Amino acid sequence: MGNSIFSKEPPPPMVLVPPIFDFPPIAARTRMMVPAYELLFGKLALQTLFEDYFEKASHLNTRILLKPLEDPHVDLIATVTGPLGKNSGRTIEGNALFRWQRNLDDPNTFMDLSVSTNETMLRLRSCSYYPKYRFGAFGIFPLLNLKRELPEDYGVMGLRYGSEKLSIGSTFMPFPLSRGTPTSAWLVGRAGRLSVGVQFKPLRESKKPMCFKDLNNWSCAIGYGAGSSSPLCPSYNFSLELVRSSKLIASFYQHIVVQRKVKNPFEESQVVGITNYIDFGFELMTRINQDKSSGGADNSSFQLAASWQANKNFLVKGKLGPFCSSVALAFKSWWRPSFTFSITAINDRLRGTSFGFGLSVEDLREPSYQRADPNYVMLTPNKEHLAEGILKDLGKRPLYQSNIDSGNYDNLPKELKPLGKVI
Repeated sequence: MGNSIFSKEPPPPMVLVPPIFDFPPIAARTRMMVPAYELLFGKLALQTLFEDYFEKASHLNTRILLKPLEDPHVDLIATVTGPLGKNSGRTIEGNALFRWQRNLDDPNTFMDLSVSTNETMLRLRSCSYYPKYRFGAFGIFPLLNLKRELPEDYGVMGLRYGSEKLSIGSTFMPFPLSRGTPTSAWLVGRAGRLSVGVQFKPLRESKKPMCFKDLNNWSCAIGYGAGSSSPLCPSYNFSLELVRSSKLIASFYQHIVVQRKVKNPFEESQVVGITNYIDFGFELMTRINQDKSSGGADNSSFQLAASWQANKNFLVKGKLGPFCSSVALAFKSWWRPSFTFSITAINDRLRGTSFGFGLSVEDLREPSYQRADPNYVMLTPNKEHLAEGILKDLGKRPLYQSNIDSGNYDNLPKELKPLGKVI
């Protein structure tokens, strides 16, 4: 009896569930201003996979993303990109974006102001979405623009209806000079794992009167996929898109959640494994019209990319195309603010091998480092790894994997929840 009093049961084995490097992606904060056709069919995930952390050759890209503690409704993103070397002959480009968001948990109602050294302009964007009525409105207004050559240089507005199954909307130019000319319209529907959509978007350089019967102004797509946009849920998406009756684009994206054994002397003894995230994407474009003027090299192209997040600190990405290939390595520290350093090696067939570098300081996302049992049956969001090994209590209610599969993400931290059900 005495031995049973002093004996303690060993702690259950745990599996680390690290946070995603950049989730949700920055582009998701403005998705209500972008036609649903441009974001569905795996396009947002493919854009993140093909572009993030792949820096330009012989360039240094620095970015600061800060949110003041006194007012979390506002944040600032400043980017400075410049060439490496004195004889490059290129100038340094800078961009700044100041954003106000009404609800911290709802990024669909916001207002931002951006300025850039690349163009002499000051741009205001605003978006409001009402979940009760599933109706939204947005606008893009260049306040200072010395070159107002196109009608959209005076401003563009848009209206949309969005639900879990349907999204319909249109953008137009409201000012008298443009006479309310529509710039785009879209209709997207989803039933189960199948998604279909069409988009009307006239060519900017076209001087012909707008015609809805012209097939060159239309694009259509069909997609098949499963899973949610939460990083803890495996997902995949396959889509076919016919662009302006001239190009056929086939794409595939898959997000894989796997677990591997880990032996880390800095972790607790009951930690036996870690969750990894693997992403793979492929895109093939081929021309189907009879126009041979562009040459055989432009008739088809492809690109594929893959990424592997080994833990909360390291990310490896690779990208392959017909003319160049790239490999990127990123290291992230989860201090507050967090620091991210990335290096990209680019192998171009014509220019040879070059390198690009990226440095980022961020205080927008709240990292969470979770524990789960080795069979991935239960996620327990009750601990968070902070600097110097400090543990912070985030709650005691467990979340079972069956709840995640059924779409119940209430007990997940905000940074691990899906982007939203509105399309």
